[in-house]
Amino acid sequence: MLESLAPGQLIARGTCRALSHMGFVTVEEFVPTRGLRVDVMALGPKGELWIVECKSSRADFMSDFKWQGYLDWCDRYFWAVDPEFPSELLPEQTGLILADAYDGEVIRMAPEDKLPGARRKVLIQKFAAHAARRLHALRDPDAITWG
Repeated sequence: MLESLAPGQLIARGTCRALSHMGFVTVEEFVPTRGLRVDVMALGPKGELWIVECKSSRADFMSDFKWQGYLDWCDRYFWAVDPEFPSELLPEQTGLILADAYDGEVIRMAPEDKLPGARRKVLIQKFAAHAARRLHALRDPDAITWG
């Protein structure tokens, strides 16, 4: 199974495992608003929302022009990279997670910028609906899901 995943997906897998150990639940490829798709959205035990973008190479990072648009949709923003990634490229005002396919570790905690309550509520509801649709699709792949 792992051999069929792209490098960024392997980093996302390890990142989600690490976040799970911290009490977070995660969804991958989450759309917080039209035009944005984040690699990992994490919901913490106190309702905190973190966005993690997974980068597998220098070129992958250099071609990402949307990341600053994600900051308005989370309490903390992180990059997740593998240990060989040149992490000095990553902005210091963001968080850093080192990950592989099996686990990850927060190396630098992202600064907190709390979401407004109304936006948090909308995102948590969207997160729950997204997760429920994913589970439904796994259990019943032939079902039609709306939304």
